[in-house]
Amino acid sequence: MRGFGRVACAACAVMAVAAAAVGCGGGAGIGGPGIVRASWGDPQNPLEPANTNEVQGGKVLDMIFRGLKKYDPRTGAADNWIADSITTSDQQNFTVKLKPGWKFSDGEPVTAHSFVDAWNYGALVTDRQLNAPFFSYIDGYDQAHPASGAPTATTMSGLQVKDDLTFTVRLSQKFSTWPDTLGYSAFYPLPRTFFTDHSGWLKKPVGDGPYEITSYTRGAVMSLRKWDGYHGSDAARNKGVDLVVYTDNNTAYTDLQAGNLDLVDEIPATQLKNVTKDLGGRYVNEPAGIIQTITFPMYDAKWGGPNTDKLRRGISMAIDRAAITAKIFRNTRTPATDWTSPVLGAKGGYKENLCGDACTYNPAMAKSLIQQGGGLPGGHMSIGYNADIGDNKEWVDAVCNSINNVLGNGTACVGAPVGTFADFRSRITAKTETDPFRSGWQMDYPLIQDFLQPLYYTGGSSNDAHFSNPDFDKLVDRANSESDPVLAVAEFQRAEQILAQQMPAIPLWYQNGSVGYSSNISHVMLNQFSVPLYNEITVS
Repeated sequence: MRGFGRVACAACAVMAVAAAAVGCGGGAGIGGPGIVRASWGDPQNPLEPANTNEVQGGKVLDMIFRGLKKYDPRTGAADNWIADSITTSDQQNFTVKLKPGWKFSDGEPVTAHSFVDAWNYGALVTDRQLNAPFFSYIDGYDQAHPASGAPTATTMSGLQVKDDLTFTVRLSQKFSTWPDTLGYSAFYPLPRTFFTDHSGWLKKPVGDGPYEITSYTRGAVMSLRKWDGYHGSDAARNKGVDLVVYTDNNTAYTDLQAGNLDLVDEIPATQLKNVTKDLGGRYVNEPAGIIQTITFPMYDAKWGGPNTDKLRRGISMAIDRAAITAKIFRNTRTPATDWTSPVLGAKGGYKENLCGDACTYNPAMAKSLIQQGGGLPGGHMSIGYNADIGDNKEWVDAVCNSINNVLGNGTACVGAPVGTFADFRSRITAKTETDPFRSGWQMDYPLIQDFLQPLYYTGGSSNDAHFSNPDFDKLVDRANSESDPVLAVAEFQRAEQILAQQMPAIPLWYQNGSVGYSSNISHVMLNQFSVPLYNEITVS
């Protein structure tokens, strides 16, 4: 789903106002009886489902929308939700039947058109949606979203509405696990007002989930309130959630301790040694489907040109993952040895040590490979990261220190902070980042495919490296068309072996989800995506 970044995009002065409002006991509409006050960060883009591929926006979409599938928060299983059934006889042609009675919060029924129209919008190249590649397996996508030039169709021929509660999907090739991807937010339905009053909808999005957005001031607070008309079995157990923007997670943690916040879903690394003492049993720390990486801009010849694969592998081998995860993160991270996550399990595609030597700290070999690859371009490198929230400075500096120690040069690698996450992501999207940069992935759905195809397949929705390898693409295509899950996983793992050789992104560590909360709330838990189940939280 989502490029990982628990980050905010507001100025510190704005945050001071918001924090003061929280501290004043619900001033400016923040908090109140039955309302959960939680830390948050502004999303990169307006909350269009097909244009949101980062964590902060994704949190909100998952509160105000429900889709065909919903992922079990404990097992990750893709359960039918609005879908009554999704059937196929050949893994290429699917019939989707909806459950009756679902509505958007404005009263409009959720119908087959709600999905088909939303998907066609998401795919159309002129709509410029970041998640458009998630629709690329549907027949007719290439006409609606050509690689260049104007589209020759505005809708995908593979989508057909049969009646109010039935539509069919024809894929361009077999994709046996395609139904399991449909819990991702890109596939959410949209009401007619999204199309008839697009600017109005963007100001106040309307969904079909357990919450409604009542107000949003960028850089300060988004207020969501329970939608009483929601009839799903996962209705909100609280009256609403106020998401308060913080530019410093240390400030958020301090406000939690002071009683000005109820929930902080990232514990600062500097507080990990104190969190158990500070919060006692009000601290959750458990594995999640998250991997932290460093991505190389393969579009820049100095990093993606001939023979640079040795340079990239050498840099990976110069990073002492075990020391960094122990000293900075106090073992709330685990050194990565592949490009997926252990939460998938062996059956789901995780394979320990698949990366092999390329992800193993080896100073001598690292230095040799970097030299064989032509050395650091110009004798130095930087690692870009957003500086507004998170522990990015600490670990980026530690990674650079590890590389510098290997090379015997204390200034060979330096961190390159960018003020806000929005600016940081904009640079990456515009391909103006010309040195390696912080990256990562929080899974959209618990499939190995989701850790590989969006990030490394040619033209993938989150392929920030702009990596392109025909052999990798062929293996992914073969895996997707394989009806036997065991054989499909094997093909995906062969594709990962290409990543181990080419190293377009360095796997650093698997990240636990963590959350601290106040004595005002209970029933706090994280799903497998490390996102709090806001609808389950009760307020005393």
